[in-house]
Parts: sequence; C-alpha cells; structure tokens
Amino acid sequence: MNNFNSFCESVQNEKDFFKPLAFAVGVGYFSQLNKELIYIDFANVNYLQNYGTFSVFFKELNLAKYKDESEFVLELTKDNLEKILKHFECFNNDGKKHENIITLKAALENIDQERFFLVAINKDEAPKSMPSVYLKLHLLSRQFVKPRELNLNGAFGLLKNLAWSGNIPYDLEYLRENEAKLKFSKTYPIIDFVDKFPRFLQSIIPADNTRILDTSKVRLGAHLANGTTIMPGASYVNFNAGTLGSVMCEGRISSSAIVGAGSDVGGGASILGVLSGTDGTPISVGKSCLLGANSVTGIVLGDDCVIDAGIAILAGSKVELLLCDNLKNANPNFDFSKNIYKAKELSGLNALHFRLNSTNGKLQVGFNKKAIKLNKDLH
Repeated sequence: MNNFNSFCESVQNEKDFFKPLAFAVGVGYFSQLNKELIYIDFANVNYLQNYGTFSVFFKELNLAKYKDESEFVLELTKDNLEKILKHFECFNNDGKKHENIITLKAALENIDQERFFLVAINKDEAPKSMPSVYLKLHLLSRQFVKPRELNLNGAFGLLKNLAWSGNIPYDLEYLRENEAKLKFSKTYPIIDFVDKFPRFLQSIIPADNTRILDTSKVRLGAHLANGTTIMPGASYVNFNAGTLGSVMCEGRISSSAIVGAGSDVGGGASILGVLSGTDGTPISVGKSCLLGANSVTGIVLGDDCVIDAGIAILAGSKVELLLCDNLKNANPNFDFSKNIYKAKELSGLNALHFRLNSTNGKLQVGFNKKAIKLNKDLH
C-alpha cells in the first residue's frame, strides 16, 4: 500500500500530470455496417475523485500528450490492462470494494471478445465526441452532478440515431440493407425503440427506494434523486432534467427542468423545457409543490406552490392577484403593488396557488394554504 501511494505521489509530481474532471473505462458497441463505434457503456465513473487510479493510467498509457485537450478517448489493449492491474495487487486482500479495480478486472476477463476504452473529460466544454457525451450522461444519471451543471451544447448532434433491441444498438442502415436476409432467416431483431439516447434503466441501477414503472419513461442522462417514483402513463423525464429529492412524477419533466424534494407532478402535467414554449429560461419547480393533473408550467416556481388541475401558467399569462398578509410574509422582498401580473413576473416566488375562477374564467393567484406531503404508504 505504501509503495502504491508513493508511486501515485511521484506520478502526480511530474510536470505534465493533470487531473481530469471525469474519467471511466467503458465497453464499446459497434455498427454492424461499417464497424464504427456507435455507443459506449460504463459500469462506474469517476468525477473529481480517484486520482490514484488515474495516476496509474497516466503512467502506463502515456497520457501526458492529452494534458491540453478538453477530452480524449483511448482504446485499451490486453497488455495495457494487465500492466495497470499489477499496480493494484496490493489491494487484493484488504476486504474493501474498489469499483475501478472490479471494472478493470471485468474488462480483462472479456478483452478477447469485446473492446474497451478509457474516456476522460479534462474541461467542461461542449463535447467533441460521442463517448464524452455518454460519460456526461452517466455523470448526470449517477447523481455526480445535477441538471444544467455540465456543458452539453451540441451533444444531440454527436449521437447516432439507433434502433435498440434490449441493450444492443443496431445501425438503421444495416437493417435496411439486410432486411430480407434477417427476416427470412428469422433473425430480425425485436426493436424496442429508435432514439439517439438509450433508456435510463439500460445503464443505471437505481436506488432501492426509487421506482420506475415503465422503462420507456426515463432517458439516460436524467437525474433521479433517491426516492423518486416515475409512474406509467403520461410521465416522462428527459436528459439533463430530473429531481432533487423524493418526487412523485406522473407528468412530464422536459429537458433542463428540475423538480425539488417533496413535490408531486400530477397525471399529465407538463413542465416546459427550454425548447418548448418558454423564453429559453430553464424551469425549476421548488420543494413541496403540487402540479395538478394536466396542468402546464412555463415559469419558475418557488417552494410550496400549487397549480390547479388543467391550468396552463405560461410566461405571458395574465394573472389576477388575491393578496393577503401570508403571501407577503412568504415573499418579503417582492412588490405586490399591482392587481394584474404577467406570470413571468411571479417567477421564483413561494407559496403561490394558481387557480381558475369558475364564475368569470380569470386566472388568479393567491396564497397556498395546503401543505403538500407525499403519501409515504404509496411512495
């Protein structure tokens, strides 16, 4: 152990050594048509940690040349894996679980049948390659970072649209060119869906208290905090979006949208994403909020807010204020001097209750008297 620590210290003292933001070893999936890399999956990832492991990679793989790169991808050979694992022999009988060592051993066991890659991100810039996109999606779904904390500009264009059968991606052009051969030999794959993103559960093992009742409802890159429940039906969580605590979700959490702990997204409710009807401002829903069935949220909500069922609150919606002292106390720094507000002006305020006056059809907002608590027996 002391020798390992001394080795890592000496490597990290080299003038060209660098500490990446994130790194991981993944297994590659290749096009059936031209054998290009089309997908990569990871069993574990490292974020701002485990630089002892990276020190071994740095030395054995001669990584100094990547110091000034924002990211890099390097295929690993059997010889690479054997030399790297020799450095970790001192950990063999320490009784602890070392995820990186487990991953490297599994890669070595399968190196004759599969191809493995080291993927690293040195700087959080717009991704330049498909493997770096998948690494960032794993960082989100494995809860190392929250939605909006990573640069994913251009990520969609780096991923190939694929047909997915189980966990296996198929090149669409391959299926077109070989349709008769595959169908008449009864080897045509059962296609579950076609998308640039795999599903969350294809790559991520959720926490024991997290429930996802339909695999199609959550994309890889979604951030589901422990205790989140994703119901079937109209629910959906996109990549770079998700929950920050226990949440009951029966509606849609669009890309870049975030929902706080203890909130309930009712059946068919929609939280607009940055590309769907908003002014480009990512939507956050605070803690202990209730979005009624089939409601629409296009503004940022603070804590303890309610939008009644069937109501669309968009940035330009005109809302009549029902003022009371409790509403002022919940938002002491806001100017409540007007009778009518655009909903955007109320963005981020706490304890709002949006409702529709059934006698005159006006949208109104007042103080939320309801305490929103998730049903523990059902959650």
